[in-house]
Amino acid sequence: MNYFLEGLTMGLAYVAPIGLQNLFVINSALTHSRRRALITALIVIFFDVSLALACFFGIGAVMQRYEWLQMMILLVGSLIVMYIGVGLLRSKVEELEKEEVNMSIRKTVSSACVVTWFNPQAVIDGTMMLGAFHVTLSASQSTPFISGVATASFLWFTGLTLVISVFSSRFNAKVLRMINRVCGVIIIFYGVKLFLNFISMVV
Repeated sequence: MNYFLEGLTMGLAYVAPIGLQNLFVINSALTHSRRRALITALIVIFFDVSLALACFFGIGAVMQRYEWLQMMILLVGSLIVMYIGVGLLRSKVEELEKEEVNMSIRKTVSSACVVTWFNPQAVIDGTMMLGAFHVTLSASQSTPFISGVATASFLWFTGLTLVISVFSSRFNAKVLRMINRVCGVIIIFYGVKLFLNFISMVV
């Protein structure tokens, strides 16, 4: 149980900071019905848990062995993140609402995959943190630990969706526009920081 709680605590600390996944889930809760928003949250949870498992059991060793892979993920990922941020700054709330409400399940799945698996910070952070924990745990300790991490993902994203959904009526077009602009600036800064990390590795 101690290893499960350790995984749960570490998992919450890993997913709680505002990031692409959280922004995606928040936007879904603001612009969809509660049922559809929960479906979106479950899709994000699936990709988040699958990434955690991959980081815990495999990607860490590969990335630590090949520096060029880290550099490639940083470069491509930073450009994708900056593109998403610019898109948020340029988008109009009315267009955003229309697009999100009509988003198909297939597009939701692909978007959730992108904000999770193509988010370099999530991959790198997950690899470093979960990979490091994996080294210190025995086979019998690994299962409850990673189960705690997976539980944290489920609790966080479903809880976030429900809270935002309950108070969604208080979010009008002006508030949504402000949220998207603030998030756009944060994401662009986030992308620039990743790109600078790439530059530092090159030089």
